Amino acid sequence: MNTPTLRYSAFTTDPSGGNPAGVVLDARAMSDADMQRIATQVGYSETAFLLPRSDGAFDIRYYSPLAEVSFCGHATIAATVAHAERYGPGERLLHTRAGQVRVFVDEALMVTLVSVQPQVVPLGAGDLDRILAALGWRSDELDPALPPALAYAGAWHPVIFTATRARLAQLDYDFDALAALMAQRAWTTVNLVWRESAQTFHARNPFPPGGVVEDPATGAAAAALGAYLAVHDALPAQRAFTIHQGDDLGRPSRLAVAVPQDPRAGIRVGGTAVKIEAS
Repeated sequence: MNTPTLRYSAFTTDPSGGNPAGVVLDARAMSDADMQRIATQVGYSETAFLLPRSDGAFDIRYYSPLAEVSFCGHATIAATVAHAERYGPGERLLHTRAGQVRVFVDEALMVTLVSVQPQVVPLGAGDLDRILAALGWRSDELDPALPPALAYAGAWHPVIFTATRARLAQLDYDFDALAALMAQRAWTTVNLVWRESAQTFHARNPFPPGGVVEDPATGAAAAALGAYLAVHDALPAQRAFTIHQGDDLGRPSRLAVAVPQDPRAGIRVGGTAVKIEAS
């Protein structure tokens, strides 16, 4: 098997920033076990495996170092940029385990993905208590204007708003306790957010189910946040905003999110990616 595994960092133009992802552009000859082995060897939060179809679309699989995940935004951005560098810009249709995702790439290799239909549902009080206990956070440190909830745009994420940037900066959680809860509930990351302004949000995403302490940029969670804000009537007038993520890890990432008037049409998440050269 001679298919190379590429390495790109998404939601950044600097290889030392963003969220790294492995990319395999043609995985049709690979088994599930092959993909999992490669993702484990690469060690990034996700590796994306493209499987070109006869109709011009792609099947795509995403693996963390520990398990397959249904959808991954940053690996989608990375894989699409890698493919566009070789085959040109344009639209790609990706068949993910979560559903169809359309991706648009312009001449500057800026990518916009359109999520599957989102959902937002309540987060049970018991689950919130367990999350806060694992984080070492108190309920009075949360933003009372933006209540905790579960949001989905390809993967499920608890969305929890803190009242201050200082609280968000202090993240030292019980890995095993949070991992156990997230495995029970089939959550991908916990999206911890602080609202700086109507157009600017800061986020951190613990990712223990993938064997990763924290994700520097989480496209699926960004899309889920867009759905959450729409449901809670908390979007800015232009229905678009920016997420700052990865700053506390020294890997700054910027995610652009746009929400259509009917969010059921899919949340737009935009960014680019840059190749990580082999050392």
